[in-house]
Amino acid sequence: MDFWISNYVVCLLLAVFITGMVIPKILLIAFRRNLFDDVNERKIHRGVIPRLGGIAFVPTILFSCFLVLGVGLRLDLSTVQSALDKSFVSMMFLVCALLLMFLVGIADDLIGVRYRAKFIFQIICGFLLVGSGMWIHNLYGFLGIGEWGVIPGSLMTIFLIIYVTNAINLIDGIDGLASGVSMIAFIFYSYLYLQAGEYVMGIICGASVGTLMTFFYYNVFGKSQNHTKIFMGDAGSLTIGLLLSFMSIGVFDIDTVSLPYGENAMILAIAPILLPCLDVVRVFFHRIRRGHNPFLPDKCHIHHKLLALGLVQWQALIIILITDSVFIICNLLLSSVFNATIIVAADIVVWTLMNMLLTHTIRGREKSEGKNLYE
Repeated sequence: MDFWISNYVVCLLLAVFITGMVIPKILLIAFRRNLFDDVNERKIHRGVIPRLGGIAFVPTILFSCFLVLGVGLRLDLSTVQSALDKSFVSMMFLVCALLLMFLVGIADDLIGVRYRAKFIFQIICGFLLVGSGMWIHNLYGFLGIGEWGVIPGSLMTIFLIIYVTNAINLIDGIDGLASGVSMIAFIFYSYLYLQAGEYVMGIICGASVGTLMTFFYYNVFGKSQNHTKIFMGDAGSLTIGLLLSFMSIGVFDIDTVSLPYGENAMILAIAPILLPCLDVVRVFFHRIRRGHNPFLPDKCHIHHKLLALGLVQWQALIIILITDSVFIICNLLLSSVFNATIIVAADIVVWTLMNMLLTHTIRGREKSEGKNLYE
């Protein structure tokens, strides 16, 4: 265990270093080639800011993981070999899916890709990951469902992949939000996989944390005036969303004996990605209720609500990240006590009440100021 914790730290630090070297070069190229994020009425930022930070994600994560694991193999360490034998097939399919989504994201950032085309590629990536042998074979009591067959399990897996990928992509609305929420999720998955003996999965999470840490710094603390601020773009949000969905699915396959906080793998799998998933569902139905296309962007996400209350971006970011962490901790503590259906239902109720309270407060502020602050 200590050996893998050391490897995890090395992989994380390596990813921090590489991302710190790559992002300034991306910024330099972006400003030389005038590759900036468009400013429009839906965008919160002002000024020219490149949206190509996600180009650093996949290469850095893969390089860091493969280097650490490769050195272990070169030193002929049996623990590394056994860990790779356990995860080799799923890793190969994961790399294929990541590279495909990475290319789609780059194309979208540079020339634009229609949401229907992105949806098709997400389905293809879903089939690739299911082809690796990782699919949701058990819901652990959620809605009264336990183990089930390959077809429903595979369809549920593809749905989860598309759902989580888009949830991370859609929540990327203010500085540090998508990267912060994803970092928290990867940190939790890191602990879970290292505890369960799934060391390769843990190493990938470590590389992801390191990559996002450096990007978070440039995204939140960078200044557009001195050309140090950057957005992740779809190349980043789509690949990070895909990777998080893969980590979530992997939890369903972990032996329940090795799971901490009880045996409910269903809750442990979804808790780290719960907040963005709940937000995208609320936004989806909100758009349908208003007669809008549910797949086209607008300004009705949770961060837009907080900004409508008069908060600045960093305040909204801190509140959302704290809320996300509280949701995760509460779900973990409850997972060994209550049924998965009860926990998920409680999450939905709490999230709905929170949003109703925010909306009521915003409407009151709009009435007192005599202007529309939201949507």
